[in-house]
Amino acid sequence: MLSSSFSRWASSNGSKALLQQISRRQFSSTPAVSNFDKLGIIGLGLMGHGIAQTAAAAAVKNDIHSSIIAYETDSSFLNRGQGLIQNSVDKLVSKEKLSSADAEALMNKITFTTDRDALNDTDLIVEAIIENMDLKKKLYSDLGKQCKPETIFASNTSSLSITQMALASGRPEKFVGVHFFNPVQIMKLVEIIRTDYTDEAVFDKTMKWVEQIGKVGVKCRDTPGFIVNRLLVPSLVQAILLLERGDATTTDIDLSMKLGAGHPMGPLHLADYVGLDTCLFIMEGWVKDFPDERAFVVPDILRQKVEQNELGRKTGKGFYHWSGDKRGDPVE
Repeated sequence: MLSSSFSRWASSNGSKALLQQISRRQFSSTPAVSNFDKLGIIGLGLMGHGIAQTAAAAAVKNDIHSSIIAYETDSSFLNRGQGLIQNSVDKLVSKEKLSSADAEALMNKITFTTDRDALNDTDLIVEAIIENMDLKKKLYSDLGKQCKPETIFASNTSSLSITQMALASGRPEKFVGVHFFNPVQIMKLVEIIRTDYTDEAVFDKTMKWVEQIGKVGVKCRDTPGFIVNRLLVPSLVQAILLLERGDATTTDIDLSMKLGAGHPMGPLHLADYVGLDTCLFIMEGWVKDFPDERAFVVPDILRQKVEQNELGRKTGKGFYHWSGDKRGDPVE
């Protein structure tokens, strides 16, 4: 009976898929290496500078990178990103959370450059440029031609298709998503995204790297919003729709989710904090790409606020009034 059950299992579609997966792991074309010796970071804005700093700190502590190449297209952006890292490191030193020697070693670990050829021999490149698919596809097409064949590419996108970028690179088997959260230096989570083309050894190696730099990785397939934003953004939209229909007030919606669901801040507060333009950008992209998904809708009031430059915290007004990072009363 046991042997006949095994025979039926061995001939099933599920067993064939499992055996194929095991075979890919055993005979992958990508060798298993303990870490990425030379790391490249493209883009030193809000997310990129945090990724570079986090990786450099781990490199100093655990010797996982011989060097980190931080690339920007323009010297003004490069200098600003370097300044963000330096200011963050200086604060850690002033709070006695980092020694002066380690701070100096951290900064020395990073090479800041506007020469993209400096990325050619890196082992892993993490891209953190603006959320524009055309720009990203052009970048990856160029990188795929100029970088050594072994270089693995990873996009920090929060909402765009990893598969489209992977195909544009010309090496989709060596492409993953690594979605960090802001502020990178503090937030522990990283979503690691695989496509149908991703080599298992590449995915496993990236997962290990995420752990080596002190983060907690979670696995997800290439689906809109991955895990966090797929759950979060539609919930923010539903809160906006409640307000738009007049079903409840801003105060009561946010208070309900804080006291009833244990959330640290309400959904409208959070939408303001993230940026209403960001919420709109994500949802409009999803509506365009997945028109049959009923959870993807754009409230009229969200579009109106963005058109009026009421973007939330960053402009001082959204669903609430803001003074810097301090939230004020709801907008009536």
